[in-house]
Amino acid sequence: MNLDDLRRAVRGTVTTAHEAGFSDAIHGNLWNRLIPDRAPQLVVRAADEDDVIAAVTFARANGLKVVVRGGGHNWCQPTLRTGGLLIDLQDFTKVLAIDAENRRAVIQPILSNRDIQKILNPLGLAYPTGHCPQVKVSGYLLGGGMAWNPTVWGHGADSVAALELVTAAGELITASATENPDYFWAARGAGSGFFGIVTKYHLDLHPLPRAIHGVEAYYRLEDAPRVGAWLGETAPLIASSVELSLYLVKAPPALRDAAAAQTGWVCLVTATAFEDTPEAARRALQPLERAPVAPLSRSTAAPLDFEQLFDASGALFPEAVRSRVEAAYSNHSPGDLVQAVLDLWPKAPSDTSVFLLAIFCGPNVPEPQRDMARSMTSKVYGGPWTMWRDAGADQANAEWHRALTQALHPFNIGSYIGESDMVARPEIVPQAFTPEKWRKLCALRDRYDPDRVFFDYFEGLAGGSAS
Repeated sequence: MNLDDLRRAVRGTVTTAHEAGFSDAIHGNLWNRLIPDRAPQLVVRAADEDDVIAAVTFARANGLKVVVRGGGHNWCQPTLRTGGLLIDLQDFTKVLAIDAENRRAVIQPILSNRDIQKILNPLGLAYPTGHCPQVKVSGYLLGGGMAWNPTVWGHGADSVAALELVTAAGELITASATENPDYFWAARGAGSGFFGIVTKYHLDLHPLPRAIHGVEAYYRLEDAPRVGAWLGETAPLIASSVELSLYLVKAPPALRDAAAAQTGWVCLVTATAFEDTPEAARRALQPLERAPVAPLSRSTAAPLDFEQLFDASGALFPEAVRSRVEAAYSNHSPGDLVQAVLDLWPKAPSDTSVFLLAIFCGPNVPEPQRDMARSMTSKVYGGPWTMWRDAGADQANAEWHRALTQALHPFNIGSYIGESDMVARPEIVPQAFTPEKWRKLCALRDRYDPDRVFFDYFEGLAGGSAS
């Protein structure tokens, strides 16, 4: 099959590096505007599964490696490789079926977290989507899925019942616990190293909690370590239905004077209870009223819906920014993690940067291992999200971000494949898995992609610096 054959075979578009529109084809839908100079030889923007099969067949026939792009939100841009063929799934945006009675759905991979909840919630249903409203389920579920209501619903991948995918041989198959189970195991957590192209997800849905309530409290930056220590001690005693987070953020306008001594930074604590009655939600949130220090401000428990949750989360991670992210798992006290960055944080070059720690609540944390590639589990998860807009500030933000990650490194036990810089630090990729699961994942790649049709975690990334 030559290039003309490929163009005739697909309903979508084929764009080569020498054609107009190529730059937009490889960069246009990338979330992170800190764009590396890596580039494929051509892009197939697939219209359907037949296009995906044709693209894989062409790549095999012409000795080209394949990389797949879903929503383009991955922070370190692993869908940009040097050479090869990029298969872009951005037009796979449909909900194919919803069975409300049996709580099942079939969707294509390029639906956003916000859109899924917007479709399901009026039916009294929900799915453990991620927190950023714009993120698509493709990369989110392949990475395992850091979900809302995590200690009740689990990870996003826990609620994947089956998936349909194109293999390295160009075959369309279904994978589940009973059919092609190796693919099913790997797809739930392998992230950008998965050796297949998922075109449909079959999802198990959950009843929508009837009383979602939230509270927030702001504290002085210098009190953040003490607040973090208290949250770490209290989390095992808080109901599993509560999602608890600590942030270092710029103070809202009403608190700017109070935060002036720390260059405008404050500690923010948020908690969301996913319950079925307002009384149960307020009761679940009560332990957070007993902070060891006086807050600068504190709200009372108020009803929320997913639209409001997404609005709040989206405001922390704005569009069209240049980003570096390094989030990790830890079993240390959140107070220790905050203390490790406390002196560095007021020196942040950008007001839009965020330090986030998710503190998992309930008695069963860390959770037991699940039968999937996704591996890491801990009491705390998070780190710095360094975000800025001016290209002239790249070096200053990169150096500050590097200092933060070095300060936190002694506390880390592992990484999340979707929110770590595997390009700059490829050694962290195996750290996203237990040793046993990493060995199994490598063995499955050898078995199901022996010709190495797909780029692995490491290939095609060297020499492509972000600019």
